[in-house]
Amino acid sequence: MTALFLIAGIIVIAAFRYKGEIQEGYGAVVRSTGPIRSKVVPMPPAYREILTKYFPYYNRLTVNDKSRFEQKLCYIIYSKVFIPRNFDGVTDEMKVLIAATAVQLTFGLNGVYLSHFRRILIYPNDYYSSITKNFHKGEVNPAFGMIVLSWRSFVLSYLKPNPDGVNLGIHEMAHALRLENIIRNDEYQFFNEGLLNQLDAYGHKVCSIQDHEQVRFFRPYACANTHEFFAVAIENFFERPTQLYHEMPGLYNVLCALLNQNPAIYSSNA
Repeated sequence: MTALFLIAGIIVIAAFRYKGEIQEGYGAVVRSTGPIRSKVVPMPPAYREILTKYFPYYNRLTVNDKSRFEQKLCYIIYSKVFIPRNFDGVTDEMKVLIAATAVQLTFGLNGVYLSHFRRILIYPNDYYSSITKNFHKGEVNPAFGMIVLSWRSFVLSYLKPNPDGVNLGIHEMAHALRLENIIRNDEYQFFNEGLLNQLDAYGHKVCSIQDHEQVRFFRPYACANTHEFFAVAIENFFERPTQLYHEMPGLYNVLCALLNQNPAIYSSNA
């Protein structure tokens, strides 16, 4: 009898494992068709409603650019896994707005979809890290190809009446973007190396002058290291483009060339 129970247990475990492998394989196949689906399948109307209601960057685009934005958005949504943590399920609103932030940063970069970062892990609130022993709003883990976000902090970044250059989604996507540039895949080295070096040199110059007015324009965390300066600069580039141009025109022009776009054209922020 014991042997029968043991055999039955092995069969059940094997069945669940096989089921999991089938589901994972199916998910991989679905994701691999993302590029084709994004080109031939119209974007769901619900996605466009979400963009129109909540994403100002999309609303400022021309009709043709909106179409390009929508296609890239679907590519990213279809090719990534959105994983909920400590809540039941990821909504379309979550997928669309998180993917839209990735599109915003990569809109001027053809063929760049942050493909290494296949998994988007979403917590409802700031989450505790057993590694750092602190609460976090977001992080990027290249070893696991993962971007982690607190949904509450992500949303609050877009609800501010006056943009202040602090935006969780843009910040973490900027980290992922810079890492994607050095990971050997189909999107390898899409940044112009000379422009990237100029940006790093600008950050070093700004952060080496402790009492410089330009240091106070960015929050102090920008000077933690090269990667943080990059992320904070991009936050300001999209949140306060006109202000950044007036404060640091050299840096702003480098970012325009690096990302191949100029958000000040569409901005009403002074």
